[in-house]
Amino acid sequence: MVSEKTDIAPDTILVGIGASPGIAIGESYLLDRARARAVERPIRPEEVEREIGAFLDAVSLSKKQLEEVKERVADPQMAEHLYIIDTHLLILEDQMLVDDTIRLIKENMINAEGALKRVLRRFREVFDRIEDEYLRERRTDIDSIGDRLLRNLIGEEQQSLTEVGRKVIIIAHDLSPADTMQMDKERIIGFVTDVGGRTSHTAILGRSLGIPAVLGLETVTGVVPDGLPIILDGTNGTVILNPSPETFREYLDKKQAFEYQERELLAFRNLAAETLDGFRVALRSNVEVIEEIPLAINQGAEGIGLFRTEFLYMNRFTPPTEEEQVEIFREIISKMAPHPVTIRTLDVGGDKLVPEIDLSDEANPAMGLRGVRFSLNEVRLFKVQLRAILRASSYGQVRVMFPMISGMAEISACKKFLMESAEELKNRGIDFDPEIKIGIMVETPSAALIADRLAREVDFFSVGTNDLIQYCLAVDRGNEHVAYLYQPMHPAVLKALQMVAMAASEAGIEVGICGEMAGDPLYALVLLGLGFRELSMNAPGIPRVKQILRQVTHHDGVRLVKDLLKMNTAGEITSHLEKEMYRRFPQLFSVQPI
Repeated sequence: MVSEKTDIAPDTILVGIGASPGIAIGESYLLDRARARAVERPIRPEEVEREIGAFLDAVSLSKKQLEEVKERVADPQMAEHLYIIDTHLLILEDQMLVDDTIRLIKENMINAEGALKRVLRRFREVFDRIEDEYLRERRTDIDSIGDRLLRNLIGEEQQSLTEVGRKVIIIAHDLSPADTMQMDKERIIGFVTDVGGRTSHTAILGRSLGIPAVLGLETVTGVVPDGLPIILDGTNGTVILNPSPETFREYLDKKQAFEYQERELLAFRNLAAETLDGFRVALRSNVEVIEEIPLAINQGAEGIGLFRTEFLYMNRFTPPTEEEQVEIFREIISKMAPHPVTIRTLDVGGDKLVPEIDLSDEANPAMGLRGVRFSLNEVRLFKVQLRAILRASSYGQVRVMFPMISGMAEISACKKFLMESAEELKNRGIDFDPEIKIGIMVETPSAALIADRLAREVDFFSVGTNDLIQYCLAVDRGNEHVAYLYQPMHPAVLKALQMVAMAASEAGIEVGICGEMAGDPLYALVLLGLGFRELSMNAPGIPRVKQILRQVTHHDGVRLVKDLLKMNTAGEITSHLEKEMYRRFPQLFSVQPI
């Protein structure tokens, strides 16, 4: 498969973000998705109205194009995701985008392209300051809409995916949700981009379609020529350029094995996650946006273990109203019925999501005014959300969960405001579930250390392992200098998890995990042995975790945990665990540990 017409050495490997699992083998198709190049220039007073008119025409044309995309979407899998296009249509009507562009044209006497570029730059600066990965990825929606507007302003047409006439792997700077929705799986077998991450809408749609994807390669469009043989592994985020015959045969075998395994995993979709000795675990999905729900259902999720509400506050001039939130929660609950939906209250730091939520920058936002600390500081905003969650509870099984709890006082305050919100609804004659279950995220060492006391105040625990590990080990996993110290199998982390699970068991409350550990098959037997009865994860991880749980006993997990807790270092524990999981499941852990 090696191409002789290229300077690229055989088996050149590029590493990015595995955004959609699977293996694709084929030729590259370089798609022109470079940003529109618009130049700012001064204008004369008599040109102002013409520039405003041109801008409004571009807005109208952009809306028309997106409506046409909605009409062309034929794949039934994509019908559930048209919500994304509706979101883009709403951005085109956003006050901040439209009004600020017109104002800059008038006040700064610059052309429409220049004014729009300035407004888009401000949007990007806001999103770049946001710590949360999912919220930060919403910047790509602004980029997509901004690029469409600029192209329509300068009259520059964009190459369309509908022009692709053969089986190819798309190489692009970026792909918009509109691009992804129009992909024909028979012709587009994979895609690779310079930018983007796992939580971008493009990645979500790629996973829903089952098209392998690697994103965030930064300069791939400048490296890969059109028509180059390549191999894409969306599971581990690698792209192999100009593969040798040996590599081609190796990945052909891997591709066949992956596809066989995927078919096998589908057989587990409607089966219970129950061990051989009858220990039942609820496998649920973490969900950020409504369009992820069909994928969660398709993968066999038994409800939503974590619904992040932060996206409701994005791309807006004002925070969402109580009515807006009720309607969104109601839709989620109806789609997931009869399974439960756990709604986490707003979990943001000092990031400016909408103008009304404007906190000064903090030196250390990870330990600042975030989670319930923010909500308890913004009580009016908090109670609007609490009333919405309570009202939604009248439509089905709903649980409310408070993030970043560090002590008893915060739980008391949260419960007080929840009771006040319930009383307000009662006085208005509005229905809600008076027995709604209340839970907390255990993600601080202080919460783990007094878990026995906290357990007496709530109905369930959900451990946010991402933050718990970082806080336990004093490690910022986003910092390349210390990221190697982020160790899920550190003895301190294991002890903290054991402490939380035991406290919940003794208090007779539910206990689960909603961090990344829950969806990693490597840790499934450990979490089982620790006693966690709910694991909530990104939907694609559910079948693999379920396959493991159905082939072991609870006692197997207990015995494994007992052995691991005797070890002194994360390296020892991880090595022992990897060997044990490979011994039991060689088909799932394809690389044998040394």
